[in-house]
Amino acid sequence: MTTTSPAAGNEEHAPLISSRLLYGLAAVIVGFAAITATISLAGRRYGENLALAGHTPSTEINDIIIGQDHLRLPSNVIRFEQQRMTGVAERADLYLTWPGLQGYTGETRARFNDVNHPESLIFLDISQSTMSRDMSGRIEPIYRHLFSGATLPGPAGLVRHAMKENSGYGQEVFFTAERDGNTPYAVRCILPATPARSTSADCQRDIHAGRDLVVLYRFSSQLLPQWQAIDNAVEAFLKDRLVPLDSPRL
Repeated sequence: MTTTSPAAGNEEHAPLISSRLLYGLAAVIVGFAAITATISLAGRRYGENLALAGHTPSTEINDIIIGQDHLRLPSNVIRFEQQRMTGVAERADLYLTWPGLQGYTGETRARFNDVNHPESLIFLDISQSTMSRDMSGRIEPIYRHLFSGATLPGPAGLVRHAMKENSGYGQEVFFTAERDGNTPYAVRCILPATPARSTSADCQRDIHAGRDLVVLYRFSSQLLPQWQAIDNAVEAFLKDRLVPLDSPRL
């Protein structure tokens, strides 16, 4: 008769899955669950950031020093995340609704994301001035010598000037207008073939602000009939956000 050793008997009655293996599997399952949760959370956050496309509804104030000037700007008007901070900076890039010159909010989200309506936004690039004259001041000493041919009427009292072929301005045209008590208005544009091809950067104009700032602002050619309102609104916006010289600096 064959006898079975105690060791063999123990093997026959041993559980198919040991406790050690069960603990190991449980640890793996918990680990996978943690990884899945992390991926899910990260994905949700990424999705939220992607939906914002770099925008922020935050109205936290940033005190920005550019050269000799101090600007106080809410985060939701500043285009780039790395510029949304208090301190010394070389420039500030802004985007604002038109009309209203407001920053990004949940209510204005569609206007900031809709490329089919470039007339909904105006862009401002603020930096330290490198020229003594702004665009209006450069008409007589520079641009007037580059105009070519007869002038044409433009929208809302503007006068359209073509540029000489060798002027370096390519297909750009200039619009000017006389203003009582002020230097003439000037803006340069690349006009689209049709309104449907308009972009938010068809036209650009630069002005001086503060002690030593130049502000280049860009807008759709569809907004040319509103040039006076835009210029007045941009100047008022800057004036309201420049900190007076006698205020404490950072």
